[in-house]
Amino acid sequence: MRQTNMKAWLGITAAVLLHSTSLVAQSIELVNPILTGFYPDPSIVKVGKDYYLVNSTFSYFPGIPVMHSRDLKNWKQVGNVIDRPSQMTFMGDRMTRGLFAPAIEYHNGTYYVTCTLIDHKGNFVVTAKNPAGPWSNPIFLPEVKGIDPSLYFEGDKAYVIYNSDPPDNKPLYDGHRSIKMIELNPKTLQTVGEAKMVVNGGVDLSKKPVWIEGPHLMKRGDWYYLYAAEGGTSVNHTEVVFRSKAPLGPFVPYEKNPILSQRELPKDRKNPITSAGHAQFVEGPDGKTYAIFLAVRPYEGNFYNTGRETFIVPVVWKDEWPVMDPGPNGVQYSYQANFPEVKQPGARPQSGNFGYTLTFEKQLDPALLFLRTVDSSSFSLSKAKGLTLKLKPETCAELGNPAFIGKRQQHMVGSAETELTFAAKAPNETAGLVAFQDEKHFYYLCKSVENGKPVVQLFKSTADIKNPELLAKAPLKAAASKVQLRINADGDTYSFRFSEDGKTYTVLKDKVDARFLSTQVAGGFIGCLYGMYGTSAGQPTTNTASFTWLKYEGHDPVYKK
Repeated sequence: MRQTNMKAWLGITAAVLLHSTSLVAQSIELVNPILTGFYPDPSIVKVGKDYYLVNSTFSYFPGIPVMHSRDLKNWKQVGNVIDRPSQMTFMGDRMTRGLFAPAIEYHNGTYYVTCTLIDHKGNFVVTAKNPAGPWSNPIFLPEVKGIDPSLYFEGDKAYVIYNSDPPDNKPLYDGHRSIKMIELNPKTLQTVGEAKMVVNGGVDLSKKPVWIEGPHLMKRGDWYYLYAAEGGTSVNHTEVVFRSKAPLGPFVPYEKNPILSQRELPKDRKNPITSAGHAQFVEGPDGKTYAIFLAVRPYEGNFYNTGRETFIVPVVWKDEWPVMDPGPNGVQYSYQANFPEVKQPGARPQSGNFGYTLTFEKQLDPALLFLRTVDSSSFSLSKAKGLTLKLKPETCAELGNPAFIGKRQQHMVGSAETELTFAAKAPNETAGLVAFQDEKHFYYLCKSVENGKPVVQLFKSTADIKNPELLAKAPLKAAASKVQLRINADGDTYSFRFSEDGKTYTVLKDKVDARFLSTQVAGGFIGCLYGMYGTSAGQPTTNTASFTWLKYEGHDPVYKK
């Protein structure tokens, strides 16, 4: 009898241990942001076990990256929605215009992305059978008058939900907007009938809510949930929710709105995450609800150079209302969840601190960005030289397509470094690394010539696009054909260095004001890039510049354990 009991006890103990081990193995740490750097306005869809996420790119090309994950943590870019100039370009547009707030949806074997091409034809839809592409040419929706369109499918019907004008286009106050819905034929991708206003102003019109935008519609149980951002995309950004028993309303707001807000938290808190909103719900691998959304990480006040980034928080359901559960003191830098981690082979790291070196032997990393369009004849790739850019007369201070290929700045503290082979034929010819916020806000570390001798220079953009300010310069050895250039970011400052032997680096200029490249100073909606760049500044040339590699590192203190 005792032996039987002992066997039973051992069996139970083994089962408990096995279960405990299983729970440990199933644990995952979701590190925020899940996409660091300039990845704003996220939208996500789950198809089977796969997650696909898209972000705004404004006037960068290619437009709208498509990220894939199996665990909401490890993301790999599988393509871009706008990857052909025949789909669209952004020539003549400021960098902070272009593509606003895409939304991704899936229905009956087809992926859909809706988006706004601001200042031009407005809202459009594209489709693909494979989210990696190719995506169709855009079909514009002239009856969808507004921004931030998303799709909701109900049986054979589809609806476009979007931010639009107030009633009769007569705003009661600045920022008075509405949410409208209009039916869409999923086969012809044409709108049907008239748009219906489902939210006027926001949660409570008497309190003059502003900028109700980024709307999504979902169904859970018997309820239809309409949720959207409110308060504008800066420090007053929040997320609010309404519900109805029918897809077209009437919608009743949650009495405890907003369901996500960071604006009430102490402004002097350590490592703040602010401006949270523009959310979308998704079911996690554990069957629980999560929200992905945009927020920012300022280094002081509302100053940040990394742009609006993609974050995640758990969602809890209270009385059949979805409420984000960020925990004490707001959105956390990490969350534990009980489901397995699924690594992505060949994926670049996207969260926490990381570093890697890009080489340019066969193809460009899909995350690299051009200004406004791609000119495939202006660059080449090879094992011997890396990335070779043909210098163009266009500069990055103008609204065209200069010789520029950039990578997002993803950390407050970090560096970008390259090896440059370039011999300027005249003082107007330069090539090097640019820390770029937009056409009016950038620093340019470059090689050129002065009085026939090679020099390294640091320029700052000015209001006069033809005359940037020279901040520093230093001579180079005449025999040196290669030079290494490095930009170090340290929160509110950048420093600029160069080396002729790849070992010893000389500081060209230290503690340069990084706030000049912040969104707070520059305005707009984008984040900084480190760009490999060359120009002949308005003059014709046949000269080229080669970049052997681009090395990136991030060392944000908040992630150091």
